Amino acid sequence: MTETWRPTAGLPALRLRARLLWLTREFFRERGVLEVETPLAVARGVTDAQIASLRLDGSPARFLHTSPEHAMKRLLAAGSGDIYQVSKVFRAGERSALHNPEFTMVEWYRLGMSLGQIMDETALLAATLLRDGWPAAALPVEQISYQQAFARELGLDPLIAGEGELRQRCAGLGLAGAGSASTTRDDLLDFLVATQIGPRLGGTGLTLLHHYPASQAALAQLDAADPRTALRFELYARGVELANGYVELADAAEQSRRFEADRRQRQQRGLPDITPDERLLAALATGLPGCAGVAMGFDRVAMLAAGATRIDEVLAFPWERA
Repeated sequence: MTETWRPTAGLPALRLRARLLWLTREFFRERGVLEVETPLAVARGVTDAQIASLRLDGSPARFLHTSPEHAMKRLLAAGSGDIYQVSKVFRAGERSALHNPEFTMVEWYRLGMSLGQIMDETALLAATLLRDGWPAAALPVEQISYQQAFARELGLDPLIAGEGELRQRCAGLGLAGAGSASTTRDDLLDFLVATQIGPRLGGTGLTLLHHYPASQAALAQLDAADPRTALRFELYARGVELANGYVELADAAEQSRRFEADRRQRQQRGLPDITPDERLLAALATGLPGCAGVAMGFDRVAMLAAGATRIDEVLAFPWERA
């Protein structure tokens, strides 16, 4: 008889999840941040070539959202003020010890915050949630730029290193297709972060990796002081990426250009075309207030808080048992 009806998380892990959800809501309640809900099924997928949306059958087409970001920015443009959401999100093809195609995301937006301020708040929330399994006294916070991290770990400058040097380094580290024309410079940098830099971050506490290359800005503003870089960061603990944050891009024309660049990359890779989210662009054109936003992977935080090594250990029913 099959045993797949059973949950993969034990009762202590489920109780821990409940406590962490309560702590998350208390964290934002104390700061006057409004909890909101937005649709899971949306009219547009994401154009990002690194993310695959799950498409729903039916007419008109709908996608399970990969993040509530677009809808939340529409609320911000409509005057919501500071907001947060605890939401199920979906990404096709992502399954590993750290990935489940359906996962829980905590996403929030804070008006008027700088990159430094939103990084500080993100580290504080992570420390609050990790406190039981990893005492706060043992959670020093390191801030290091993308450029500094490459210099420290690999002796490379990612902003000026030649593509040939990057390809050679990645090939030596086992990246299949490192010499292929279809492998972009950002693919090479992502491989080095994923295999050589990220796993070494946050070993004894929390590490905020900030100022990503401008080519990886996504929905973030570029840094006026150094336009080679974007006002974007990621949070790591014990080598695991927990959160991704931006000082948000508010320029509709620039966002449209980035969407079109994504579509060209998707075409080059033979991926399905995704029509850009015209409602987001309309909201940006109306006026997005100056803000910073963060998406945090709640399941990964719960995994670290529980001392687990696989995300399944803190999920009642992962993808194969859903």
